[in-house]
Amino acid sequence: MRKDIHPENYRLVAFKDMSNEEVFITKSTADTKETIDVDGAEYPLVKLEISRTSHPFYTGKSKLIDTAGRIDKFKNKYSKFKK
Repeated sequence: MRKDIHPENYRLVAFKDMSNEEVFITKSTADTKETIDVDGAEYPLVKLEISRTSHPFYTGKSKLIDTAGRIDKFKNKYSKFKK
């Protein structure tokens, strides 16, 4: 293996799915300011809106996730065009 090909900040990072609170740990270079304690170890935290544990394609379940109120914003924006 060649030396010095990975970035300096290549480390274990915790990714948290905010829709179902699932946490998984993998290596990443993602920048983050937050941390989380998992099994007694502290990891940098990256928050996700959707992941493999909550995505309808992988779970086989249709689930409506509206964390930012996008549906209400859409309805309000286009309600003036209703017949």
